Amino acid sequence: MQRDEGKWLGQALQGDAAAFASLVDMYAKPVYNLCYRMLGNPQDAEDAAQETFLRAFRHLRRYDPQRKFATWLLSIAANYCIDQHRRARPTLTALDEGPLEPAEKAPGPEGRALAREQRDEVQALLAGLAPRDRAAIILYYWYDHSYEEIARQLSISQGALKTRMHRARRSLAAAWAEEHGEPLFATRRSYEKAIP
Repeated sequence: MQRDEGKWLGQALQGDAAAFASLVDMYAKPVYNLCYRMLGNPQDAEDAAQETFLRAFRHLRRYDPQRKFATWLLSIAANYCIDQHRRARPTLTALDEGPLEPAEKAPGPEGRALAREQRDEVQALLAGLAPRDRAAIILYYWYDHSYEEIARQLSISQGALKTRMHRARRSLAAAWAEEHGEPLFATRRSYEKAIP
C-alpha cells in the first residue's frame, strides 16, 4: 500500500481526483483517530477529518515532497483540531481507537473494564492540557512522531516543543501520581505498557 502512495500522490498533484480519493481511503483511519483523540467526540472527529481532507486537497500544491505525506496530512488535522478546541471545550471520552477499532484487546471483562477506566482517566488528564500541548503529547505517544516532525506540524521551534512536552509530561505525571501514587509514564515504551 505504501508503494501505491507515491503513485497516487503524483497523480493527485496532476489533478487526478480519483488518486486523491485513494489517499483519503489510505489515511481515513489515522486522520479520524487523531481528530477523535483531540476533540473527544465521534461526530466532531468525523467533521474534522472531512475538513482535513478538503484542506489537503485544496492545498496539495503546497505539499513538500521532502516530507512524509502522512506527517503533512496529520499536521493539517492537528492544527484544525487545535482551532476547534479553542472555539469549544470538548467533552471527555475514552482514548481508545474509537468506533473504527476492534473490541478491546485486554483479556476478559475485568481486564477490559480496567483498561477502559485507565484510558478514561488519561483522557481526563489530557483534556486539562492546552490544545497545542495536547496535540504534541498525542502526536508523540500515539503516532510516534519525532520532535522535529511535531515542531514543524505545530509551527513552533524544537526548543519550544521540548519545553512544552516537559511541562505537559510533568503536569500529567503529577496529576496521575497524586491519584494513583505511581508514575504515569517516562518513555514511549513504559506508556505503551501502562495504556493497552
